[in-house]
Amino acid sequence: MRDMRSNTLRLGLMILLTMVLAACAPAQPAEPTGPFRIAVVAPSPTNDLAFTQSMFDSVNAIAEERGNVEIAFSDGMFVVDDAAAALRDYAAQGYDLVIAHGSQYGSSLQEIAPDFPETSFAWGTTVDTFGLDNVYAYEARSEEGGYVNGVIAASLSQSGVIGVVGPIETGDAKLYVDGFVAGARSVDPAVEVNVNWIGSFSDVALASEAAQTHINAGADVLTGTAQMVVGAIGVAEASGVMWFGTQSDQSALAPDVVVANQVYDWTGALGQIIDKIQAGTLGGETYALTLANGGLKIQFNPGFDVPQEVGASADAAIAGISDGSITIEMGE
Repeated sequence: MRDMRSNTLRLGLMILLTMVLAACAPAQPAEPTGPFRIAVVAPSPTNDLAFTQSMFDSVNAIAEERGNVEIAFSDGMFVVDDAAAALRDYAAQGYDLVIAHGSQYGSSLQEIAPDFPETSFAWGTTVDTFGLDNVYAYEARSEEGGYVNGVIAASLSQSGVIGVVGPIETGDAKLYVDGFVAGARSVDPAVEVNVNWIGSFSDVALASEAAQTHINAGADVLTGTAQMVVGAIGVAEASGVMWFGTQSDQSALAPDVVVANQVYDWTGALGQIIDKIQAGTLGGETYALTLANGGLKIQFNPGFDVPQEVGASADAAIAGISDGSITIEMGE
């Protein structure tokens, strides 16, 4: 009888210990029951061959790669007030990640994000999270690919005159232009690089006029950034002048004159942000696209014949920037 009571006591203690251990064990994160929902607000069309398309392509690549991802995309939101209304609406609908893809949306996001503390927001290109725990920021170190494009451009130019069509002297546009100028001058310090800031991201007609002015001044190579460059590319194609692109691959627009493109690939940064959100971190961190981490890629137009030694110079520039042996001297 004593042995039976002893066995019963031991069994009771074991059950109690199991219950205590189970209560003390850390809670496992719940498995997601529905799709991860991403909403993007962007200033220009998804097929702009520039800034907006780079994000459109990336979120769709994420959806294809991961599965169980739902995407909503509001493009053409050039009017900031309209973009702000869309951002607020997506947050109210319970999207897991709301992306404000444009530095012009920063002030709106700073007001909206605190109203939805359980929603993650992201915006770029910038490194400012406003000190908010539910805002991620991302940027493209576009001076890196700009430098590489500049190296190739100066190596191919016969006239020694290069034209740059810039939008507004800010953000990744300024970084790209400064990097391009530095890269060109690393090849030929005497090269003439003329920069024209037209004061607009979207004015195609002004971009066309600027491109023609550069060509009239002797430029045999052009580059530029933002969605308005479709106008400049058309002028370059009509004149048989080489073009270097950035943000997205522009080769298909003018396959006879586009030489190479710096392409923004946001998939790595987006993947990390999604993983962080699913692990419970709603924001407060920044991400940068670089040549070293693969967020920036140099894509040559396969239809344009680039001499082997010029391609080797580009590869050397990419390697040097990636390992830190090349320092890009930025303009003021």
